[in-house]
Amino acid sequence: MGVETLWFMPVTPIAQLHKKGSLGSPYACSDYVSVNPEFGNLEDFKNLINIAHSMSLKVMIDWVANHTGWDHVWTISNPEYYQKDRETGTFKIASGMDDIIELDYSNPVLRNAMIAAMRFWITETNIDGFRCDLASWVTVDFWLEARKALEQTKNLFWLGEFDPIDSPEYMHVFDAAYTWKWMHSTEDFYKKHLPLHTLTDLLKQYSSDAGKDSIKLWFTSNHDENSWNGTEYEKYGEAALLFAVHSFTWDGIPLVYSGQELPNHKRLPFFEKGIIEWTGVNIMSEFYSTLYNLRKNNPALKTADAAVKTYIINTNAPDNVLAYLRKSGADEVLVILNFTNAEIDVVLSDEVLTGIYSDVFHDGEKLDIQRRNSIKLMPWQHLLFEKR
Repeated sequence: MGVETLWFMPVTPIAQLHKKGSLGSPYACSDYVSVNPEFGNLEDFKNLINIAHSMSLKVMIDWVANHTGWDHVWTISNPEYYQKDRETGTFKIASGMDDIIELDYSNPVLRNAMIAAMRFWITETNIDGFRCDLASWVTVDFWLEARKALEQTKNLFWLGEFDPIDSPEYMHVFDAAYTWKWMHSTEDFYKKHLPLHTLTDLLKQYSSDAGKDSIKLWFTSNHDENSWNGTEYEKYGEAALLFAVHSFTWDGIPLVYSGQELPNHKRLPFFEKGIIEWTGVNIMSEFYSTLYNLRKNNPALKTADAAVKTYIINTNAPDNVLAYLRKSGADEVLVILNFTNAEIDVVLSDEVLTGIYSDVFHDGEKLDIQRRNSIKLMPWQHLLFEKR
């Protein structure tokens, strides 16, 4: 499909003490430097990464630094690594989630041990980056220390699970962060029939408060959302593909969750073994392939690139339609999104638009702005054009 980076949820073994469900949580680790035997062994994982690298894919692993499970090896070997509950004197439960316990980052020995565990995966398996779970629950000074230490071994990509609007100071460490506010706001927009400015105002906030140099991760689904709040079709209904197009074309990087290429219409249980029902026919793969390859081939969709500019296009329907142009020199991508369940004749009136654009999803179709600036949009329709 044009995917370039694989993010593996935790490959470490799952703690069994106080586990939830029959499987437990992959985010309740029992050993930071071992592989969950359900998946194989360390050599199997090394082989997988070697094959991925031979296919020009990068590999990131999930890193859960804030907490472990109750029977992590450190609870026996180094109980001083953990925070203690003031009332009971036992390990401190992590924010009400009683299957996990919190580590103590005021302990410099723990910090060194955590960095050593992270380095293990770099030196032993040659991973390319970390997706850091609940990154803002861990002190930012630890992440600064960790990145400085670990990048003496290898240049890495760092994705933090936090929203840059809420925790902008963490962007001094992380290359990219989650747009959680956007994800929640888009669901509210669709289900509660909110005005479009609730979304466009938020996009402006991401550009200003989160900083121009921060990379935003856009998504319509992930493991948490699928399990707890539903698939993108439960959340967005007819607007699911519209929001997917936005995820690939606004400034930032897109995330696709395993199974979206099917598409997957079921929730996967978090604490049980949920099976994605692969059919051998990935109906949505062409859709995602088109978007991924557009990003790869058109410089106007590069992120963290000062040469790329984003323009909101003036239309006759600003309360219903979001149109924007991504531009890098002579390369352009034009996106037109109908955020309503009604047909709209939209008129584009902006001097930044010139010349002839090619329809990305319908090969051969053209849009000549000088001759035709009015377009009929069907309900929740997305249109995507480019100029090279």
